[in-house]
Amino acid sequence: MIQLRPFASLGGANHGWLDAHHHFSFAEYHDPKRMNWGNLRVWNDDVIAPGTGFPQHPHRDMEIITYVREGAITHQDSLGNKGRTEAGDVQVMSAGSGIVHSEYNLEPGHTRIFQIWIIPDKRGEAPSWGARPFPKGERGEGFVTLASGRADDDVSLRIRADGRLVAATLSAGETAEYPVDPGRKAYLVPAKGVIEVNGVRANARDGIAVEDERVLRVTAIEDAEIVLVDVA
Repeated sequence: MIQLRPFASLGGANHGWLDAHHHFSFAEYHDPKRMNWGNLRVWNDDVIAPGTGFPQHPHRDMEIITYVREGAITHQDSLGNKGRTEAGDVQVMSAGSGIVHSEYNLEPGHTRIFQIWIIPDKRGEAPSWGARPFPKGERGEGFVTLASGRADDDVSLRIRADGRLVAATLSAGETAEYPVDPGRKAYLVPAKGVIEVNGVRANARDGIAVEDERVLRVTAIEDAEIVLVDVA
């Protein structure tokens, strides 16, 4: 099953400094049909104005992945971690037993991010944070794993959940395939460009919910950047 969720159908709000769109129920947006997708709980499409951001606030027991689409985000937390994550790169925060953090756009232009929350396998673990650069030129062909909690994945960015974040950059006309193991689900969003997934066309920032599909065949109609989460 391939379920298209057009960008125009997403919940959200424009706060001036933050233009937020929610693929799943979040904050003031509630849709009982869009609470989660397997253990994927949140996928927010955020545009953050220059010189603004999220001041210090707490989280616990959630795996929070930030994929930077444009610009950069600057992180600081109660563990003493500080870092700047640029477009195409990923940061992972395991909130665990509790962490306080801030995320600011200190760049001259708007920063665009996907913020993805996955429910962890265990509660109360020690919190942690990490980031890794993934220059697009080093991704090679097809989907590349950026962060994972699956035992058979050897990546430096680990999450404490049965899930995997992958991404692909395709030129117009190129195709990449992603196998989905039986019983698992996937959710993918083209950060840029227009794509077709198993015959379903999707524009930039549309969501595609997938279940009971063994292979996803993704073809770029235009030059595209695709982000996909594989979850239990």
